[in-house]
Order: sequence, then C-alpha cells, then structure tokens
Amino acid sequence: MSRHFFTALLLVSLPVTATAHENVSKVTQNSDLTCISSNGAPNHDMGTFPNRANPNGFREQALKFCFPNEPQKSNTVTTGLMTVGVSLTGVPFRPFTAGYYDANGRRGFSHDPSSGWRQQAMHEPRRLGMDDQNAHVDKSGLYHYHGVSSDYLASQKDTLIGYAPDGYEIHYIPSAATSSWRLKAGTRPTDPLGAYDGTFEEDFEYKAGSGTLDECNGGLVDGEYRYFATDSYPYFPRCFKGVVNPQFMTRG
Repeated sequence: MSRHFFTALLLVSLPVTATAHENVSKVTQNSDLTCISSNGAPNHDMGTFPNRANPNGFREQALKFCFPNEPQKSNTVTTGLMTVGVSLTGVPFRPFTAGYYDANGRRGFSHDPSSGWRQQAMHEPRRLGMDDQNAHVDKSGLYHYHGVSSDYLASQKDTLIGYAPDGYEIHYIPSAATSSWRLKAGTRPTDPLGAYDGTFEEDFEYKAGSGTLDECNGGLVDGEYRYFATDSYPYFPRCFKGVVNPQFMTRG
C-alpha cells in the first residue's frame, strides 16, 4: 500500500464537526481489501437539506467501501457504476443523475431513460439542490459529491482525495491533470434538440490528446496508474481500467 494510504488513515481518524452531524469514519484492512466505513456525514458543513430544489433530508448511514489493496489492470473497461469512488472520509463520489429528458416530466425530466439524454448534474447544480460543496442528498438521505468539494480539499494535506472501486487512487491536481472530454460541435439530432451545451451527458465526447488524461480520467504518474478529479467534465472517473470490486459500496 502506498504512503498515501497511511496519510488517509490518519486523516479519517480525526472527527470534524459538520452542521448537526459529525463525520465518523475508519479504515480497516485485510490481506486482500482495504475498507473505508463511515456514517455518511462529511467533515465539513453541509448545505440546508431539504431545500427548494431538493426535498430530501440527510440521514446518517452505515456505509462501507472496499477496494483491492493492490490494484490490477483488467482486460476490459468497467462502465455504468453509480458510485465511482469514495473520499478518505467515507463520502461517496456519485457524478451521475437518475434524470433524463422527458418533455412531459416535471421541469422537463423524469426517470424514464427512453429519450437517451441523461441530465448532467454539474451543468446547473443549484437546479438539483446542491450545496456549495457540489453535493446534495438523495431520497435515501445519502449525502454525496457530484464534483470536488472545496472544503473537503482544504482539509487534506495531499493531492490524494479518495479511491476508486478498483483500488486505484483518485487525486486532484488541476494544474497538471486535465480532462480530455469536450463538448460536441453542432446540435442534438433528436429532442430536445438545441446546441450541445453540457445539459446532458451525451453532449460530451472524448478527444484523445485534448487534455492530459485518458477516457477514464486517468494517467500514469511515475509509472503508476491513477485517476483524477477535474474541474470540468467528467469531474470524476466514470470508467475503470482495473479489476473492480463489485461490492464496492455496501450499506449496513
């Protein structure tokens, strides 16, 4: 395990008070897996939940995220995970939404995926009731990040911010690690039509070499593969080059 793991162990053991909730988290390790457990509360203040755009209230959780001690590259790339990583304090990274374009839906969205246009959370984060940490609460009461949190970043003493389901580290180095995803040119071929402006996931495409990172927001650092969080789309890794633990996120 890298030196970053031991830094993480020290950091998550320090309780930090959030609004009406205290982050409680711990790291455990066996011969194969490292696990970060938490009550789901962040180590910084949360926004007000419920709010006008989000009817859900925060509830403490019993969360456990387990990933391989020694990540191994896979022959296939894993996609389609809702939880794409975990912070050192046990709060999940969940960049996707459950909303899709639906002309008959509330505010033009519903959970019906038939349009093929999935709502992109960070285009209008306040529309989803996010707080100023790019996070909000889902219907189960789970607080989760859609983008990097400035307060969480300020609490860390390293570029390491979390781990992916395949065990590779997730770092934040905005000056050096830049996304290779870009808005498409032109207009959407089907409803809701209009220019590609970032409202939907499908408004973006990967253009190799346009940034420093690969399609999974990853790259090599001193010969070691790592993922990165970025200030632009996709914000967190959305696909995984290593062998993923299928039970990465569990709830007790």
